[in-house]
Amino acid sequence: MTDSLFANLREQAPDGLMALMMAFRADPRAGKVDLGVGVYRDDRGNTPVMAAVKAAERILLERQETKVYLGLDGDLAFVDRLAPIVFGDAAHPFRVGMQTPGGTGALRLSAELVAAMSDTPVVWVGEPTWANHVPLFRAAGVEVRTHRFYDAMAGRFDLDAMLADLEAAQPGQALLLHGCCHNPAGVDFTLPQWERIAELVARRRLLPIVDLAYQGLGRGLDEDAAGLRLLADRVEAVVVAYSCDKNFGLYRERTGALWAQVNDAASLAKVRSGIRNPARTCWSMPPDHGAAVVRVILESTELTAIWREELEVMRRRVLGLRERLAASHPALAPLAAQTGMFALLPIAHDGVLALRRDHAIYIADDGRANLAGLHPDMIDPLVAALTPYLG
Repeated sequence: MTDSLFANLREQAPDGLMALMMAFRADPRAGKVDLGVGVYRDDRGNTPVMAAVKAAERILLERQETKVYLGLDGDLAFVDRLAPIVFGDAAHPFRVGMQTPGGTGALRLSAELVAAMSDTPVVWVGEPTWANHVPLFRAAGVEVRTHRFYDAMAGRFDLDAMLADLEAAQPGQALLLHGCCHNPAGVDFTLPQWERIAELVARRRLLPIVDLAYQGLGRGLDEDAAGLRLLADRVEAVVVAYSCDKNFGLYRERTGALWAQVNDAASLAKVRSGIRNPARTCWSMPPDHGAAVVRVILESTELTAIWREELEVMRRRVLGLRERLAASHPALAPLAAQTGMFALLPIAHDGVLALRRDHAIYIADDGRANLAGLHPDMIDPLVAALTPYLG
């Protein structure tokens, strides 16, 4: 018998979150709790389609006349309608944007751009960060260097340590920043902290890449973009990777956008080719439906108002869950000052495993919990299960 064609192919370890999802699905126990997958759920445990989305889909069903390709840049009317929500203005002379398959697609294009900027491309990433950030950049051939950011056991963000580490960053290297609602730490920079970050980025001549995946789920739509807007005003260039998955509830539609803002026409031309060419080889042309839904919503004053109201209900629900958890145990108190769907619970790995084994409560290996996956009746049982492992 001859060797398999795949004899030299090494089996790769599964992604940690994907493995967690499979373990949860295989667990036969009634009452199991999934706090690992990053989706918003209401008090009944559902992830409903937003009313504004349903209304936009009805309009598309009635009026859409073709399914022809969108083109390499996707639905540019979607990009243009979304830009003021992100940047606070309608246009900039040296800004280019395009539609991407989710925020992940935007991040991959960001990584490809960084890879093309240098023979030895580097991106600086805080520890901890979203589990897919590092693999995305490494897959594009970018070296990942880390800086200090957050101590989960102490529940403390250390800006001074972050900036001290970044003094080693060299001109032309990239810095990945979470725009709001940090995943997994729930940390938001204050505007004075954004000022200090912008000063270092400008002085060291770094390229900031802002991952804005949860706008509107932290302190509000404008509040969650305030730091990005400050940064964009102070630095030579900025790249924004945006996701509509959470704030429009379009998870399976994979709806995102990428913008790059620079300070001259020559740079703009180079950056445009630096993101369009990799898009052609990665997915050629993006899918239509999610972007069309967002565009229809943002073209309508009525639907935009409905969407904003729904998003505010979601934001306040997650905030309320945070406040209840923070008040339930002293070790969880830092959760009240944080925002967004995620938190790093201050428990060691043996506690994470015990939650799964003894209580059928699933959180990520690093203690990341999706608080938006809770409903109020879960809080007391969760705290009781956590208490033996909290400091």
